[in-house]
Amino acid sequence: MVQNEYRDMCDTYLMRNFSRDILITRGKGARVWDDEDNEYIDCVAGIAVCSTGHCHPKVAEAICRQAQELIHISNLFYIPGQAQLAKRIVEKSGLKGGRVFFSNSGSEAVEAAVKLARVRTGKKRFIAFRSGFHGRTYGALSLTHKEDYRLPFTPLPYECEFVKYGDLEGLKAVMDETVAAVIIEPVQGEAGVIPAPEGFMEDVRKVCNENDALMIVDEVQTGFGRTGTWFAFQHSTAKPDIITMAKGIASGFPMGGIVAREGLEFLPGEHGGTFNGGPLACAAAHATIDVLEEIIGDIERKGARFRDGLAAYNPRQRGLMIGITLGDRCAPVKQYCEEHGVLVNCTSGNLRLVPPLVITDEEIDQAVRVINEALNS
Repeated sequence: MVQNEYRDMCDTYLMRNFSRDILITRGKGARVWDDEDNEYIDCVAGIAVCSTGHCHPKVAEAICRQAQELIHISNLFYIPGQAQLAKRIVEKSGLKGGRVFFSNSGSEAVEAAVKLARVRTGKKRFIAFRSGFHGRTYGALSLTHKEDYRLPFTPLPYECEFVKYGDLEGLKAVMDETVAAVIIEPVQGEAGVIPAPEGFMEDVRKVCNENDALMIVDEVQTGFGRTGTWFAFQHSTAKPDIITMAKGIASGFPMGGIVAREGLEFLPGEHGGTFNGGPLACAAAHATIDVLEEIIGDIERKGARFRDGLAAYNPRQRGLMIGITLGDRCAPVKQYCEEHGVLVNCTSGNLRLVPPLVITDEEIDQAVRVINEALNS
């Protein structure tokens, strides 16, 4: 089936809420191929999802092996690998005594975090940050700032006030003891890779403590090695009450979840899900963590290689998250890169690079050369 025929079929049978122009048919490592066998270095990675690259043999083998034993059983029963995975995640998070609730996506993870904050604090107000993104389901959308996403669906279920990212005084001005939680991304990804200002994570933690509010750290995009640590908040000394996660947790198999500190958990019947933490997802996540344990120490160096190669354009970089402000130039730069074998992403007028964490130096240098050509054209 040629690309035009497939596009016509998509336009006929799928809701047309996505903009796309390439049919990717296979991938390996940090490279993908389209239906015409054109090869690309993938600096999008499913939007920071394919952490171990495409079809990593250890991940693929783990999924295949589990699929031959048990695909689904539901949380009415103990699920193979689930408890061990929760233990590993708690240990990676550093939240001693923490507990995990698994979900199927980042938006679901945020929904779980918000529900947990509401039910345990008894409070209804939330604070989030401008330009932040926490998902598109109704509860998560309540905490997502961008008006294009929010306004068509108002009124939204949760009361949320938005503060400028990094503005401590602005946070203090709207904070009081009626706030259930503050939610923050350690690096704002959708906004174009904006790291929290130095010390701001610790400041948010202090303000939450002073007002008996929970601190939710959204690690959906930044978690599982993306920034060179298991979780991006670990670049600071702040300890969250709840961490949300998804994307890179299982190398592309749909999975998400939260970790909550000791003493903060759902009680029976307060939350649930049919597919949450299923056998296939757990197998993929275990294999993903196995691979990441081998490479996490090299992620910051790879990110610095990207940063140095693009230094003329003042990139923002934290691990393998790189952002460059381009404004209206972003779309033609993206197009040039695609035409020359590199996939990149535009978000909010910024070029965003979130390649597989297994990308090689040779692939970084090739991607940097094409991106520089695009920026100079």
